[in-house]
Amino acid sequence: MDETPLFPLRSVLFPGGHLPLRIFEPRYLDMVQRCQARGEPFGVVALTAGDEVRRREGEGFQREAFHDFGTLAHIAHFEHEQPGLIEIRAVGTQRFRVLDRRCLSHGLWVARLEPLADDAAVAVPDDLRKAGRQLQELLAGWAERAAAEALPVQPPYQWDDAGWLANRWAELLPMPVGERQRLMALDNPLLRLELVVDRLDAIRAC
Repeated sequence: MDETPLFPLRSVLFPGGHLPLRIFEPRYLDMVQRCQARGEPFGVVALTAGDEVRRREGEGFQREAFHDFGTLAHIAHFEHEQPGLIEIRAVGTQRFRVLDRRCLSHGLWVARLEPLADDAAVAVPDDLRKAGRQLQELLAGWAERAAAEALPVQPPYQWDDAGWLANRWAELLPMPVGERQRLMALDNPLLRLELVVDRLDAIRAC
């Protein structure tokens, strides 16, 4: 069966999210060049043990461990202007569950994946619309100080979609990676939005 390369990170990628990466490890340089050439995605999974950069441990290497749920990433921007360094911007698309995984000899993880259903289209309820207004205000402030392509929230904007709005706040709000991971794995977009609005309210009340 087909296997997809994985990129374990200390962060969580949500569908519709943008992920800038500076890549210098040989295992990932080869991976992103193959994905770029073939127009194929790679999977982003959040680490539970180990580091993003492969480290020696004894006579071998430290082994990474990661969550079973992740998000496919498609390369939207690719720069390879100097040897040994590639800069990309990837966009999160479909969530998945890891069915089985294996680590290749050079340290790259590959896995068989089960795609998960996209969020149902759920309108933002009236009592949660403040989250959309607050994010638009935040984005307008950032736009005055940074180039459009550098902003953490990118078009197409879907201000009336509960899943999209929940995902953008879940990316931005300060929280442990494990909590961000649980939000990403939820299959109820309205519940996800309610939870991030609760956290947003708690932060503003401090």
